[in-house]
Amino acid sequence: MTLVQPSGDMCVQIRQELREPDSPDEIERDIGLIREWLDKQPHLPKDMDDGRLRTFLRGCKFSLEKVKRKLDMYYTMRNAVPEFFNDRDIDRPDLKEIMDNCHIPPLPGLTPNGRRVTILRALDKDIPTPNAAEAMKLVMMIGDIRLLEESVGVAGDVFIFDAVAASPKHIPKFTPQILKKFFICVQEAYPAKIKEIHVINVSPLVDSLVNFVKPFLKEKIRNRIFLHSNIDELYKYVPKSMLPSEYGGDAGPIRDINEQWRQKLRSYTPWFKEQENSKANESLRPGAPKTADDLFGMDGTFRKLTID
Repeated sequence: MTLVQPSGDMCVQIRQELREPDSPDEIERDIGLIREWLDKQPHLPKDMDDGRLRTFLRGCKFSLEKVKRKLDMYYTMRNAVPEFFNDRDIDRPDLKEIMDNCHIPPLPGLTPNGRRVTILRALDKDIPTPNAAEAMKLVMMIGDIRLLEESVGVAGDVFIFDAVAASPKHIPKFTPQILKKFFICVQEAYPAKIKEIHVINVSPLVDSLVNFVKPFLKEKIRNRIFLHSNIDELYKYVPKSMLPSEYGGDAGPIRDINEQWRQKLRSYTPWFKEQENSKANESLRPGAPKTADDLFGMDGTFRKLTID
């Protein structure tokens, strides 16, 4: 199993943290209210199943207004950033190359406080930089699978970025424009609760990269970034036992976990294809359609990352 679900006391703890109603009837009522709202939005699809709506509700701590904003952005981004959401076939050469040369898997277990941990790392600093949009597409694909499969709900996300293979020559493809699109997608269109971001194998280059990315993040997330000079510091936040063997843990080789995710992504290929038409229709949006400037402010200027 690639996504262990919380149970027992952990499940109770998570429900309290997410302000989940005690009565299932209350949750069904909220789902009904969201469906009524969706039915009145001519520009939005009506295909969101109850399971994903529950995940949106949990991710928004059962704030109906926040769920509405997230759902609108979820469908809007699919129309606005097709490079992230079209051609989502894990066996396409671009995506296969990324899976072969990078590891990006959510780990099977959960932290003691019910958080999901994801590791992201490249394998070789001498391998050419992959297509940035395709790499971000892969992250969104995993996010959509989690929307479907997080049936109970988790208390948030912990991301571990292993910068061991970071190289100055990898930087140019990750432009400010594409980074801004990516982080708006993650922060505004998905019900993710980013609790911690850990960066290991740091260097002066990595410090510069982190400072470059910070302006694209919400302040509360910027304050949750931790840089570690050695792996023992990470263990204070993430139990050693749940990490892959490469990091001293008991979860097995990260390559095996990554391959399990490759198989899962492959199994969803027909669903990803069906979802390509599930996006906002700006010509039907009440009022003015949303433009790239509305969403991303692309008419502004971006500072460049300078690497000494």
